[in-house]
Amino acid sequence: MASNSFDVIVLGGGPAGYVCAIRAAQLGLATAVVERDKLGGVCVNIGCIPTKALLHSAYVANLATHHAKELGVEVGTVKTDYGVAMRRSRKVSEQNSKGVEFLMKKHKIPVIKGSGTLGTNRTVKVGNDVYEARKAVVIATGSRVKGIPQIGLEINKTTVISSDEALFLEQAPKTMAIVGAGAVGCEFADVFNAFGTKVTLIEALPRILPLEDAESSDAVTKSYRKRGIAVLAGAQVKKATVAKDKVTLEVTAGGKTETVEVEKVLMAAGRALNTESMGFQEAGVQLTDRGFVKVTQETLETTAAGIYCIGDVAGPPMLAHKGSREGVTVAERIAGHTPHPIKYDNVPSVTYCHPEVASIGLTEEQAKERKLDYQVGRFPFSANGRARTAGETEGFVKIVRDKKYGEILGAHIVGSHASEIIHELAVARENEYTVEEVDLAIHAHPTLSEAVAEAALDSMGRVIHT
Repeated sequence: MASNSFDVIVLGGGPAGYVCAIRAAQLGLATAVVERDKLGGVCVNIGCIPTKALLHSAYVANLATHHAKELGVEVGTVKTDYGVAMRRSRKVSEQNSKGVEFLMKKHKIPVIKGSGTLGTNRTVKVGNDVYEARKAVVIATGSRVKGIPQIGLEINKTTVISSDEALFLEQAPKTMAIVGAGAVGCEFADVFNAFGTKVTLIEALPRILPLEDAESSDAVTKSYRKRGIAVLAGAQVKKATVAKDKVTLEVTAGGKTETVEVEKVLMAAGRALNTESMGFQEAGVQLTDRGFVKVTQETLETTAAGIYCIGDVAGPPMLAHKGSREGVTVAERIAGHTPHPIKYDNVPSVTYCHPEVASIGLTEEQAKERKLDYQVGRFPFSANGRARTAGETEGFVKIVRDKKYGEILGAHIVGSHASEIIHELAVARENEYTVEEVDLAIHAHPTLSEAVAEAALDSMGRVIHT
């Protein structure tokens, strides 16, 4: 049993699991990872990384097609090839996955191939082998895509596909409906539109990107419609007729029903948790009513002593960076440290479409619902010198601040490089800086980040450049 005994066994090698394993190894704990597929999980292999590679290809395609000439660059006839972009995205993913493999070897972390099942007394069965965790087992099994079988939209991997299949297409279809307009749906709408697909984006809730601030959603909707993407929000798919080479949808929106006929439907309306057939009941691990693993939020320990849970299966937000931070926190706790508590209200969210959308903290709607006394500051990128030089003036920075003390309640950015700019506000909120203190930091000129300082000034009624 000695060779099958470790201090920590991590189930899942995604962003939550492998980061937890590395931190545990750094702290001197003998650690193993159980993974049935490639290291890096959904994010590295069929999620964050390949989609961002495709989005960069989409950005270049749009730049060459619509903006190169005005920048003084003649490119002639622009031809796009989704297959080429796809194969590049696969190479990028493979590099990242191999990078995780290298990190496992560097930290002397064995990777046990297969699916793990929990047993009693912190044991894990993989195939015919049983492994013992002397200190803790960490569940980091993640999530997967799902369809909507009740209306006939079950993923068949040909005409009804998920993001998984979309990442391996050899060519962009002529027409596509995307069901679900959260981050995944909006990102794929951007990609396929750039590669010549006529895209219809369908969202059941009243607006696309429904978790974002309403102004952010409106800005992306206007941008997408300008590019020729049909946006149907507050829309219900009532019926789907799936044929060999097409799908016909009956969609009701605004009291009207229309028929949408497409080559492919991409399902982007949620994810299913990987919690089945893992021996949870036998091990004493309970689930919540929503199907997540029940954990104590501060410690991330499950209802079974010595078994922890991190990442998507531990509850929202279902984001890679949130899972990674949970992995670090749990590893430190297992090692006997007292890690800094995770502030779940300070996890940044990013949608990498063009224009990008990034946010942290409360939306203005949430501030209203809580009856907070707040002030909003805004600054448009159309008034920012750096944005003008790049010809990327869509969007804005919006800050929601407490009226009395200047606390930053929430921040929302739509525009070029929003995914990078948001972190100034993440640091500010984590350290409880006020808008006055953000203004005290001198921002280099000309930069996009100047818009953050100007939005802070606007929230105090002191904006300079509008």
